[in-house]
Amino acid sequence: MKEITVEELKEKIDHGDSFTLLDVRESFETYISSIAIQTICIPVEELGGRIDELSIDSDIIVMCRCGNRSKSACELLNRQGFSSVANLKGGINTWAEKIDPSLPRY
Repeated sequence: MKEITVEELKEKIDHGDSFTLLDVRESFETYISSIAIQTICIPVEELGGRIDELSIDSDIIVMCRCGNRSKSACELLNRQGFSSVANLKGGINTWAEKIDPSLPRY
């Protein structure tokens, strides 16, 4: 499974690269801590039924709290034919630790 580090994601954001950031946490978690860019939020348990909300041609970076749920989501997307999918290693907690310490970790 392809992974991307928080530093690589920050670089993509800073360069204005085109990608979809898919947050697979529960909605209440996104209120606790989020990356300040356009994000599609689909809880991992709902992803199978909402997969049509994603473009199969898009580069998709999947994130969660620490990287476990996003790994499952990446596997599901790969099985459904999405070929350009990457897991955000360490999730939002690593983002908060290394990129934006103003965000709460939970």
